[in-house]
Amino acid sequence: MGCCASNTAGGSKASRVARWRSTGIIGLRDSKLKTFPDEVIVMERAVRTLDLTHNKISDVPGEISKLINMQRLLIADNLIERLPGNLGKLQSLKVLMLDGNRISCLPDELGQLIRLEQLSISRNMLIYLPDTIGSLRNLVLLNVSNNRLKSLPESVGSCASLEEIQANDNVIEELPASLCNLVQLKSLCLDNNQVKQIPDGLLKDYKSLQNLSLHNNPISMDEFQLMEGYQEFEERRKKKFDKQIDSNVMISSKGLDVGVDK
Repeated sequence: MGCCASNTAGGSKASRVARWRSTGIIGLRDSKLKTFPDEVIVMERAVRTLDLTHNKISDVPGEISKLINMQRLLIADNLIERLPGNLGKLQSLKVLMLDGNRISCLPDELGQLIRLEQLSISRNMLIYLPDTIGSLRNLVLLNVSNNRLKSLPESVGSCASLEEIQANDNVIEELPASLCNLVQLKSLCLDNNQVKQIPDGLLKDYKSLQNLSLHNNPISMDEFQLMEGYQEFEERRKKKFDKQIDSNVMISSKGLDVGVDK
């Protein structure tokens, strides 16, 4: 009976691996894993999407660099403290989700992920972002909320495709002037930080900006309204709001938030 059970288990594993190879999608979320599975590494070029969300993995091996065709890596809600520099070799990667881990810094090699479009690393222990983040020219979404960041690097202004920055619940005191270079930016969320002022020209130069949220920061609404470009920003915001109402689209009040406390 034990032999039969063993054969059944072996067959089940073989079937699973065959399915992974066929689809390129490996789904192992909520699997109570404590280590990065070796059976994934041996898949090498076959892997397109890897979902290891909500396990107890504490280490990402350097061998992950073998998964060179992987486009989506979802490894949120684990116990990871650091990432290997070899991560930079995953140059097909478009989506990297690392939320809810224990990461305090990102490797400089992150900047080698030239196709990356979404980087989400909220609920970690980041104290800074590497300057090499500016090499991510295809990045559309950057989520670094709920960390320990005191600033954003000047190089973030080189992320020419950025449309959304979420950096709520940090200890950010100042913003880089280079933010004004992000002409595609639509949403900038900085609630619950220590921001006293925002770069000159930010509202004037942000032609796409529709949501700027700065709740629970030292900057006041009066100061905000006196900024150059405030009226133009308000007109864009209201125009977007009116367009959505005319289209009978339901939105939350925060969706087009001026976002500064009085």
